[in-house]
Amino acid sequence: MSQQERPRVDHADLQWCHESVQGVSRTFALTVDVLDEPMSSYICLGYLVCRIADTVEDASHIPPGDQTELLRTYDAVLDPDDGTSAEAFAADVEHYLPDDEEMTEDWAVVRDSPRVLRTFQSLPEDVQRAVVPPARELVQGMAEFVERYEDEGGLRIQTGSELEEYCYYAAGTVGNLITNLVTRHDVAADRRRRLYDTAEEFGLLLQLVNISKDVYDDYTAEDNVYLPAEWLREAGVPQEEIVDDEHEASAASVVKRTAEYAGSFLDDAQTYLETVPLRDGNTLEAWAIPFLLAVGTLRELLSRPEDALSSTGVKISREEVLAVVTEMSNGASREALDDLRREIAAEPYHRTG
Repeated sequence: MSQQERPRVDHADLQWCHESVQGVSRTFALTVDVLDEPMSSYICLGYLVCRIADTVEDASHIPPGDQTELLRTYDAVLDPDDGTSAEAFAADVEHYLPDDEEMTEDWAVVRDSPRVLRTFQSLPEDVQRAVVPPARELVQGMAEFVERYEDEGGLRIQTGSELEEYCYYAAGTVGNLITNLVTRHDVAADRRRRLYDTAEEFGLLLQLVNISKDVYDDYTAEDNVYLPAEWLREAGVPQEEIVDDEHEASAASVVKRTAEYAGSFLDDAQTYLETVPLRDGNTLEAWAIPFLLAVGTLRELLSRPEDALSSTGVKISREEVLAVVTEMSNGASREALDDLRREIAAEPYHRTG
């Protein structure tokens, strides 16, 4: 990370936010680590602002009606024209916090949301204006989906179009948030248009990869089924029996279908990487690393989709992650992305060459 001065906020609070990202998402922490300042802190805070809502939305122990109300309160906190305080949200969510011995990094961030938001509100005003609208759209979309399936207890995506709608709220909005941040200064009109035309697709790619590989954990730990009921029905799989052994082959075909759907966004995501401005601390590797890791994960998913239906899970090795990070951190250019994507799609990158 660059030694340039970080944004003029409380150093202890900002350091805590950076440490918190390391705890809640190793993948996103890779992005923050290879950004320079001030973008590293802008993205770190923007991510935590969104992660608070994501943790509430994923909490199967909170009754859906209460989840919706918590998300709406959090949206009001983010609304610059509303007087709801972060402390009010923290007080409302306190009842649902795990005990100290069960406290996770995710819930620690929710518990300390006033600290996150105080730090975020110390960032430059143009940064806050870039982050707040897409973050609020994410929160509002999550609240809408929780309310939509309130009687089910967890999300039960019904159609392919609804899956894309959900992924837009969960990740397409984050693509727009990032683009808002990197286009705050002068950007040529055609370049700006190309960025916004592909930003959502970049987010959809990453979200659909996660949905494809996390079927087992999403269902068993969070009571959510994101594989569309219509796709499962076509394969003869009841949505509530998605991880049953008797349906493994058929359910795996739907995992593969979802992974192939994710792959349809690879070209647009690559266009985004080839277009994104590299200034204000933004770096190519920050976004190329998750893109290339998604390519590797898709390779594994398409090879063994059934692993997504059990605790075995689908993931790429630490050796491959390190090889990708090292390649990009050593100065790989935009022009190299196409070759890297092709090589990683064919075999684990640490085994190439």
